[in-house]
Amino acid sequence: MDYLCTKKFSAYILETSDLKNQLQNLVTAPETSTYLLAVSGGADSMVLAYIFNDLGLQFQIAHINYKLRSEDSDLDQKVVQDFCENNNIKFHLYEVSEKDNKPENSIQLWARELRYAFFNEIREKENLDFLVTAHHLNDQLETFIINLSKAAGINGLAGIPANENSILRPLLSFTKKEIYTFAKENNVEYREDLSNQKNDYLRNKVRNEVVPKLLETNSHFLENFKKSSLYLNQTKDFIKEQIQEIENQITVFNKYHKILSKEQLSRQSDFVKFEILRKFGFHQEEEISKIFKAENGSVFFSKDYQLIVNYEELVLQKLDEKCNFNSSEEIMILEKFDFSENQTAIDLENKMGSIEEINTTFEWNFDAEKIRFPLRLRRQKTGDEFYPSGFSGKKKVSKFFRDEKISNLARQKIWLLTDSENAVLGVIPYRQDRRYAGNEKSGYILKIFNKK
Repeated sequence: MDYLCTKKFSAYILETSDLKNQLQNLVTAPETSTYLLAVSGGADSMVLAYIFNDLGLQFQIAHINYKLRSEDSDLDQKVVQDFCENNNIKFHLYEVSEKDNKPENSIQLWARELRYAFFNEIREKENLDFLVTAHHLNDQLETFIINLSKAAGINGLAGIPANENSILRPLLSFTKKEIYTFAKENNVEYREDLSNQKNDYLRNKVRNEVVPKLLETNSHFLENFKKSSLYLNQTKDFIKEQIQEIENQITVFNKYHKILSKEQLSRQSDFVKFEILRKFGFHQEEEISKIFKAENGSVFFSKDYQLIVNYEELVLQKLDEKCNFNSSEEIMILEKFDFSENQTAIDLENKMGSIEEINTTFEWNFDAEKIRFPLRLRRQKTGDEFYPSGFSGKKKVSKFFRDEKISNLARQKIWLLTDSENAVLGVIPYRQDRRYAGNEKSGYILKIFNKK
């Protein structure tokens, strides 16, 4: 759960203890954790810094001077810096200069990327546990409206998370009005950013024109929105669990890369397809539609992944990673057969469970007297051949893979069962070699199976 409602909304007054309660909902041990506070000099972030200091928590402060409002930007810096000096708090400053290549457009996106890069650098350098920002309930409402206009789906409508990727937002349950009231009652010095009153950006337009109209419609609007936001977050968490369960069911392989069953995923709703593929950077509806119509061998690229359409599989591989299979790896299955027993059974889950997942259930019976022990599992090698059950004659293992339409990437995960002279007794989990198969005339049976 992202955040909790701790009191009734009516006549709500923000208190230091309330933020402490929120932190306890977000962090296992708030008193012993360390924090980096992002402080701009505005009321919300200065109140956040004041309360953290009042609680005696271990924290440092970071501030960015964007130099966008000339003297006002310097005065914002001074308020934050003075607070740190007066309270003996370590202060980190980043002053934007020409080397930062401020763009003509997309100023907000540029500023966001710059500040988070700076915050992450400081947090890593100072070995601090969490970054803390001062987003509040009004910010949450603005984000909801903006995402609603962009058809962002439930993840967008659920809004700003209170705890994500070591970023904490403990003020999300509190309104802007409550924060200003706290600042006034506790004489918290802050600076008002007058540029927020301009409607140059979408967020400012929503803040100054849309939100006031909504608040006029219902005196309990923010209270009801907070409840709705909580329900949306709970719904999002539930859906996330269900999507993960479906993804697990359709995952064919997931060790060095991920292979999804194209056929099984195609039967899912467009929503499920989108939610699974967007995790790999494929979040355009038109592109996802093309993936399922594409010919064998087609390749699609996102920022971090390539997706290869291979017959009834979707092979996903990170662009900066290569498959790193150990072709010489071997697994001992059985050193010798105990001929004092008529039958020996080997469950491969016990042998291979920690090495590689096998999703297919199979059971092979061998005539133990025909086998040259010990038995091992290994990867395919050039020239490997066997006599697959259900077929006449022998086949190269490589041709068997082609006939079964197994991708080059998928082939590298497959194990061959071999004897002491490297003869192939079976290709797991597809076919065993019929020459070694056990039958009713066999005196000693070796059963090799996987019960998944």
